[in-house]
Amino acid sequence: MNPLSDRINNLSTSQTLAMAALARELKAQGKDIISLSLGEPDFNTPDFIKEAAKKAIDENYSTYSPVDGYVELKEAICKKFKRDNDLEYKSSQIVVSTGAKQSLYNIAQVMLNEGDEVILPAPYWVSYYEIIKLSGGTPIEVPTSVDSDFKITPEQLEKAITPKTKMMWFSSPCNPSGSVYNREELTALCKVLEKHPNIYVVSDEIYEHINFSGTFCSIGSIPGMLDRTITVNGVAKAFAMTGWRIGYIGAPEFIAKACTKIQGQVTSGANSIAQRATIAAVEADPKVLNHMVEAFHKRRDLVVGLIQEIPGLKINVPEGAFYVFPDVSDYFGKTLKGTKIENATDFSMYLLAEANVATVTGEAFGNPNCIRFSYATSEELLKEALKRIKEALA
Repeated sequence: MNPLSDRINNLSTSQTLAMAALARELKAQGKDIISLSLGEPDFNTPDFIKEAAKKAIDENYSTYSPVDGYVELKEAICKKFKRDNDLEYKSSQIVVSTGAKQSLYNIAQVMLNEGDEVILPAPYWVSYYEIIKLSGGTPIEVPTSVDSDFKITPEQLEKAITPKTKMMWFSSPCNPSGSVYNREELTALCKVLEKHPNIYVVSDEIYEHINFSGTFCSIGSIPGMLDRTITVNGVAKAFAMTGWRIGYIGAPEFIAKACTKIQGQVTSGANSIAQRATIAAVEADPKVLNHMVEAFHKRRDLVVGLIQEIPGLKINVPEGAFYVFPDVSDYFGKTLKGTKIENATDFSMYLLAEANVATVTGEAFGNPNCIRFSYATSEELLKEALKRIKEALA
């Protein structure tokens, strides 16, 4: 008899973390694995942020922090939202959490009742689906493809809405596709949402600064959307602070208070030293990130060019984040070196076995025709990885 709860038995393991763990295990066995599975910048946290953390230690920020975050940090986040996103939030509308993943979990827990539907433009980040399901919601996937730059249309959004629709969750720039919705595209989606005023939107903007399009638009800045949008962000990706575990939301005040309430019963306030360091990060001019963004842009161009040389892989040109999401369905039904490829998972595992390159199946992101590569690693490793993949598929 299984003593574990149905809740945990029905929860899927994160496939990005599972593939990363498998890659580490194979490396430990002596195999020369190149891992392109995890979405983690290969840069170090900027020195001015580390100095702020050291100062916080010296100033004895070692006690419990407020559940929703230090006032100074929340005020700095409000200024950041105004400066970068044209969003007007008060500090009472900000909640700081232990990573943006906790922010998302808090939102789902305080907003969803059993059977509430949440529209997920697919592909979507792996954890959206499971967090929604864990919170009693029903994920409603809206498929896209490489041909549509992995973006949904207003017509698709309208068709997905039912009387049970409570929310829509999406990311821009998108993990895993790197697609970025521009203002015109978001405005068109908002015209649909205008007809359905009870639907709330979760806008995950964690990759906003890793953006090669030249502009960025927050959906909350579209007229009429601020009071029904929860903007999720953090410092993990742009500031190379994945291990610092700081995320935050800007939201209608009643939602922010509810998130604070649940966080107070689960984890309390986020790490005090990391919060003080985050003040330095969000107060900084985003230009301090230019060297990282330029490096990612260069790698994007390199990887897209190399993938376009591989027969059977179809790819768009992502405008943000540090992922590519090629369509590999041309290989489905084929046998490569004795291995039958039936789906994206088979394809991803084949690359791990034959090319020693770890990727993630698109099935984890709601798109069974694609796989995800992260190019958050050196150009040398990227060239070697794509060389191995090309040879494995020859």
